[in-house]
Parts: sequence; structure tokens; C-alpha cells
Amino acid sequence: MVERELPKLDTGVRFSSPAPVNVFSLYSLLPMPKEIERKFLITGDFKPQVSTSHRITQGYLSTIPGRTVRIRIKDQKGYLTIKGAINETGMSRYEWEKEIELADAHELLKLCEPGMIDKTRHLIPWGKHTFEVDEFHSENRGLVMAEIELADENDFFEKPAWLGEEVTGDRRYYNSMLMKNPFTEWSPSMKTNNSRYRTSAGPGN
Repeated sequence: MVERELPKLDTGVRFSSPAPVNVFSLYSLLPMPKEIERKFLITGDFKPQVSTSHRITQGYLSTIPGRTVRIRIKDQKGYLTIKGAINETGMSRYEWEKEIELADAHELLKLCEPGMIDKTRHLIPWGKHTFEVDEFHSENRGLVMAEIELADENDFFEKPAWLGEEVTGDRRYYNSMLMKNPFTEWSPSMKTNNSRYRTSAGPGN
């Protein structure tokens, strides 16, 4: 076999420095969107204060810790969301979200891991914040949980009377975990021993 030298291709890419820049190191210089939130169980009647509600269906393309990929349909809109690892407090994590075509969201849901989250999200304005109260259906029926997004982890807010025990950082209440281990299958001890399950090791919402 006769060896021939392959022609050199000109890609048109030029570097001003002798060595190419490590593009991955540049990401550390970019401002990363961060979600800071706390979660609570509901113990009282919150519905008189609801301003609006949305029906949500969502599944997960990936529930790998630190790289959760969620597909969500809210009313008649589709969303792709990527979430990073939760920090030590269980409150903060990287979050990136983009609206996608509704038809694409329906198709991507077919590729998701087994299990689906079905819930109604109620919005309650509260001072400078808004509580998002999720009323779960289907295999997670009976679970009602509130989330509040904060400007920082020390952001103060008044707690309404219907707000119950805090479950921030409790991996059982992550939507990605409820998909695998739904609320209706919990044992009585799982529903009461909350401190045992608080960790930042699992995937996020």
C-alpha cells in the first residue's frame, strides 16, 4: 500500500496566542444563574390567598446528581431546565431554563426516565416574595408543599400561618425523587422522620 500525505484543511480558525484558549475555563468567569429557595410542608388552608394556578406535568431526561435535566409542560408551554448540584445548605444551585416548542416538549417527555410528576402550582404573593404551593396528583396525591425563591440565603420573609415544617434539603421531597419514590408509597416512618433525609447529595427539582 502506498502511503499518501493527506491534504491539509484550512478551517479558517486563527488564534492570537501561541496556544489555544481553554474554553472550559472561561465558564468560570461567566455569571451563572442561581436558584435560591426554601421548601415547606403545608398545614393550613392556603387557597383563599391564591392569585393564580397552573397545571404542570414534568419528567426527567437525567436525574444524575449535579446534572438534572427536566422537561416541563406548564399549561400550554414547554420548558427545558438544567439544574446543578445543591450546595451544603440545601438552598442554592445553578439553574438554566429555556422555553421550547410545546410539540418538542411532548416528544421529549417520551424519552424521559420512568415516572412522571403531575401537580397544580398555586401562586400566592407574599410581601416582596411569592410562594409557589404545589398540590400533587396521581401517585403523589396527598402531598402539598410550598417553595419560596429568595434573593440570597439570608433573605427574610414573614411565614404565613398555613406554613408547616421546613423540608429544605430533604431529598425525599425533590420532584426528581418523588418521580421514583412517590408519596403514596411512603411508609408512616418516612413521613415523620424528616431530619434523617436532609442532604445535598441528591439531584434537584
